[in-house]
Parts: sequence; structure tokens; C-alpha cells
Amino acid sequence: MASHEPIDRLLERATEQHRAGNLGAARLLYSEVLNADPRRPLALFRSGLLELQEQQPQAALELIGRACAAQPDEPRFQFGLGQALQSLARWPEAANAYRRVLRIDPRSLDAHFALGLALQHDGQLAPAAAAYRDALALEPEHGASLGNLGAVLRELGELEQSIPLLRAAAALEPQVAAHAINLGMALCERREFAAAESTLTAALARDPRSADAAFNLGNALRGLGRSRAALESYQLALSLRPIYPDALNNLGNTYRELGELTHARAAYESALEARPDHVVALNNLGCVLRTLGQSDAAEDVLRRGLALAPHHAALHDNLGNVLKDAGALDEAIECYRQALACDPSSAATHSNLAYALSFQSLEPQPILEECLRWNARFAAPLAPRTNLSPGARDARRLKIGYVSADFREHCQSLFTLPLLSNHDRGSFEIFCYSSVEREDDHTRRAMACADTWRAVRTLDDAALCEVIRADRIDILMDLTMHMAGGRPQLFARKPAPVQIAWLAYPGTTGIAAMDYRLSDPRLDPDGFEAHYSERTIHLADSFWCYDPLATQPEVNGLPALERGHITLGCLNNPCKLTGATLALWGAVLRALPDSRLLLMAPAGRHRRSLLARLDAQQIVPRRVDFVEFRPRADYLRTYHEIDFALDTFPYNGHTTSLDALWMGVPTVTRVGRTSVGRGGLSQLHHLQLLELAADTDSRFLEAAVSLAGDLPRLAGLRQSLRARLERSPLMDGARFARSIEAAYRRAWSAQGLTSPAFPAERSSTF
Repeated sequence: MASHEPIDRLLERATEQHRAGNLGAARLLYSEVLNADPRRPLALFRSGLLELQEQQPQAALELIGRACAAQPDEPRFQFGLGQALQSLARWPEAANAYRRVLRIDPRSLDAHFALGLALQHDGQLAPAAAAYRDALALEPEHGASLGNLGAVLRELGELEQSIPLLRAAAALEPQVAAHAINLGMALCERREFAAAESTLTAALARDPRSADAAFNLGNALRGLGRSRAALESYQLALSLRPIYPDALNNLGNTYRELGELTHARAAYESALEARPDHVVALNNLGCVLRTLGQSDAAEDVLRRGLALAPHHAALHDNLGNVLKDAGALDEAIECYRQALACDPSSAATHSNLAYALSFQSLEPQPILEECLRWNARFAAPLAPRTNLSPGARDARRLKIGYVSADFREHCQSLFTLPLLSNHDRGSFEIFCYSSVEREDDHTRRAMACADTWRAVRTLDDAALCEVIRADRIDILMDLTMHMAGGRPQLFARKPAPVQIAWLAYPGTTGIAAMDYRLSDPRLDPDGFEAHYSERTIHLADSFWCYDPLATQPEVNGLPALERGHITLGCLNNPCKLTGATLALWGAVLRALPDSRLLLMAPAGRHRRSLLARLDAQQIVPRRVDFVEFRPRADYLRTYHEIDFALDTFPYNGHTTSLDALWMGVPTVTRVGRTSVGRGGLSQLHHLQLLELAADTDSRFLEAAVSLAGDLPRLAGLRQSLRARLERSPLMDGARFARSIEAAYRRAWSAQGLTSPAFPAERSSTF
């Protein structure tokens, strides 16, 4: 024993120097001890701790591992081993070391906490939560355990449990910024953005150098709709941490919301420079490129994302959107199905699929079946347990609510403004629930037509449902359905006793909570009732009432008289250019060998693909001209180059056909077996041009060839169509408003009736 005393004294001196922070002296003394006795466990352990302090985890692991091998039942050694493994991010091994500590000393608070930390870093969130709870059972006010448990529960989506824990941690340890930041994140996820802003502002005041506090404050401000303030917060985060991919990504999102797309693109590209595998930034860059009309670049970026993350649902979904825009409809639908396979919980993706089928399907049944599947998956679980009490079926002033993300410069405004501006405000109180991101002159015109305007973009569907119920809306109108920006899950919650779908497209939502859909007798003749989950109310005249919201450009002379050849045209989105459409057109252009075709499609590979598809119909590329997507005035001016339009099938042009008629350009249409395929018929009926509505392919050809062969008639139509349109019900806003209001009264009076009858004027045509 006497021979060991000098070594023991050396170890004591080493320990004293270590505790005093004299690490160089301590290292020399530990070396002397281990030179004398290389297997002394305590010296190995303490020397390993010193290496940890010096940020040499591999050396620490070797030393502490030798100590554990010599004395495996010493809990301090096992804990130190866990610390060394943790420093090397070897989380499963670290967790096992902490478990060995707890087998020896089950009441070790530090081991329970460290085990939770290791499991949390390893992605084992539920076991991590259990470890933190074990720590709190030993010390209920252990701030770090409270904070980490709250953070884990937030990641697990258990916000109701998470937020009180994070509040308690922040109160116990106000100096720990992570508690307040995690609390702010949880409040944002619960959409309590004002509380999150307050929490994160205070955190940033305590630690002005915290990039994470600034970043999450930006998220809270963005949730409040304060986009400019959010930009400043993200920029502050980036000044504190220049390489911060998530801040760059969210900066891009905010620029996109503000309509500053070039800045958005630059922010996403910077995020990808910082982290080339940032899949979310790739997805967002693809979306902004799509909005900028750069479809080839958008597709390339999204496919790059899918190469990194083949099961990323949003990438499949947005690639589907790009392909649909480009007219690759079959591929787009397959992308939507892939996205749903990756994430069956995405209601928006399923809406995209249901809507896309309207462009593809010749028959109504596949569309209805997909919409009913949407209802079963997303709407049925949200249905209220008790129905709203129906109001008295009387003639009182009814409250009508309109829900839309498109009260702005959007084709929807061509139809909403004629209605809203002509409402009988004495009999109907008008509420508009707007999810518009950027208000413009069209927004302000709509605002002036409403008794109550609510900007609800920052509200989720559940919160908006409560607002509408508090407003005691009698009839709620869905203007978007399954299109982009729609809120079908709001309507699934049944916030109003009567709910009606109109305008987006004359189809079905499939939603059991949607009571009615508006239509007209041409879109929906007798026998079409089985195509829809809603009951149909036929307006007396037309589904549409149109206002071009412009007087310019004027109608020009017939182009064929100057050029010596007929120019056929279609300015519909390429998603409507189906195989059936091109087959119809091919027959026409073969019968009119001197004619040309003008289409609207973005430049790039998809335009080349469209040319190849046209070539397969013997429409050679030299006969086809293209224009890019254009601002509205320039788009309307494009009709100066077209003698008459060829409609699409099975989804007819709707707004584009009315635009063409406004510009003096008649449209030859093919009447289909779905309501979206009967839009041309409905519009031509009111202009007494039913000879241009064909119920077979051969009659479509006959109508087009006949029109092309009668230039005097074409010239006369060109000069008379605008006035004819203005005189028709298609542009009689007051008449349309009275028709809609009569439909509202009929729907209101029919509350509670199991099979209300809604007779309407019928047409035997087609």
C-alpha cells in the first residue's frame, strides 16, 4: 500500500488543478499517474473528462472506456462514457450508457435527463418524453427537463400538453432562450400568432444575438399577416447567422406572398446554395418558377427534389401542377396519385386530383366518385354532430356569405363583381370572407359591395368556421370548390345552415355538407341530377354573368380579309388540350388546308411536345403559332389575330369563350356529357348561335368548315357579337342578381324538406 501513496497524492493534485481550471497542469499530473499505473480507473476517468473539456471527444472516449472496462459498475464512469459518445453524436450508444447508469442508480436525475436528450437527438421522441417525465418525477421543477419535454411533445403534435410545460420552463429559467423559442414555435403551430409574437419579441430582447429567436419571430409575424415586418425579422436572423437555410427559405415564402417573385426566387436559390439538399426550398423554388411561367425550369427543380426525396408528397403534387399547366394531363394525374400514396392526409392534393379529372373524363361518374372519396376521407370526420338549427323560413333580410381567395385581379372577378354590385342590399346582407394575399383594385371594388368584409387568410378552417357561425350567416357560398385556394374543409364543418357551390366550375364538390349547386338548364338538362352529390338549383338564364371589366381593346376587322387565310385559335390553358380536343381540331385543319392555328402555351419542352401531338393529327408545326401567357389587356388583344375559336373538349372554355365573344370572335364548341363540357352550349344559347354547338364530332367539323367558308358572315359576327353579348343575359348584372337572389329564397324556404323541388325553365336543345 505504501508504494501507492505517491500516486494517490499525484491524483489528488491533478484533481485539484482540474477543478481550479488549470487544465495544462492537470493534464501533466494525470499523465504522470497513468505512466505509473496505466489501469487506474479514476485517473482514466478524470483524464477523459479533461479531454471532453478540451473538445477532444475521441480521446475522451478511449480513456473513459478503459475506466469502464476496469470498473463497469461505477455509475460516474458510465455517465462519462455517455457524455463522450454524445459528443460524437453516437446517440444510440450514449443512450445505452445512460441506461446502464440507471440500472445502477435509478434515482439519477442527470442520467434520466441525459437519456432523454440522447433519445431526442436519435429521433426516438416518445421514449425521450418518457425519460424526461422520469426526471421530473424526481424533481418536478427541473427547468431543462420541463423545456425538453415540452419541445418533444411539440414535435409529436401534442400542443395542449407542450405549451404549459414550455411556459413553466421559461418561467423557471428565463435566461434560457430555447424555452421561449420553443414556446413561440408551439404557439405558432397552434396559430396563436399574437401570443407567439409577444413571447419571441421578449426572447429576442433578452438575447439580441439569437438568430433562432429572430427567425421564429418572423414566422409569428408572417402568421399575423404582417409580411413586411416578417421580412425584417428574417433579414435580422440572416445578419446574425448568414448561412441559415430555413430563414432564407421563409424569406422566399414571404416575398412570394408579397408578389415579389424575383426576390423570392433569389432567396430560395440562396437557401439551396447553403444547403443543396434542402428539399423544402427546392419545392418552393419549383412553385415560384411555375408562377413566373418558367415551366421547364420548374419541372427540373421539382424532379431534382424528387431525386433526393422520392416520397416527398408536396414535390409530387407540385410537379403534377406544372405538368397539368403544360397539358401533360395523364402524367399530372399520376403525380397527384403518387403524392396521395406518400401522404394520404393531404386534402389539397386530393382536391387537385378531383379537379384534374374534370379535364380528362368524358363521363361524369369518375369525377363524382373521386369527389365522394374526398368527402369520405376529409369531410365526413369534420361533420358537426348536430345540425345548425334552421332559421325561420320567412322573407326577412338574409345574410349571404361569399368565401373566396380570388377577390382580386383574377378571372373570378369578371363574374363576382357583376353579382355583388347588383345585390338588393335591402333584402340581403352581404358578407365576404376573403383569403386574398395581396389586395388590389378589384379587391377594393368587391369591398365596396359588401356590408361586411373579413380578411381571413390567416385563419384556419376551424377558426373561420367559428367566425361565420358568430356572424350568423344564413347561406354560405363556395366560389372555389376544389380549385387552388379553395376551403372545402371549411364547408365540411357546416358553418351555415344552407351551403351552395357556384362559379369555380359547374361540377360537384362531393361534400355531403354542401346542400346545393347552382347551374342552368343547358349545363344540366333532365337526367343530370345523378352526376352530383348536391341538389341542383337551375338559374333561369345562365350560370355566368360576365363583365370584362374593361372597354379596351376595341374589336378589329376580320383578320382573314387582310391575310388571305383563316386563323383558328384557342387561348385556353394547355391543360384543356386533350387528345379528344386535338382530334377534333385535326379534322378541321385537314379540311381547311390553308388555315393556321394560334395557341397560348409557354415556350420550352412542353410546347415542343404539344407540336408533336398536333403533328400526329397532321397539323404540321409550320401551321401553328404560339403566344405566351400575357397580362389581360394584351391577352384580349390576341383575339385581333383570330377569325374564330375552336373550343376544347371534354372541358369547354368558359371565361376564355366569353372573352372571345367580347372581342367579336365566335367559338365552335363540342357539347359533352359533363357540365363543364356544356359551357359553350350554355353561352351560345343566349346569343342565338346554337348552330356553332355540335353534339357530335362530325357536326363540329361541319360547323367549323361552314363558318370558315362564309367570310361575310364571320365579318358580320365580328362587328355584332359585342353588342349582342351586352344585350344578352350573359351581361345583365341586375337580371342575374335577381335570379341568384330568387335561388337563395327558394333554398332558404326549402330548409328541412327532404326532397325540395326547384322547377326552372328548361330547354330541349341537346
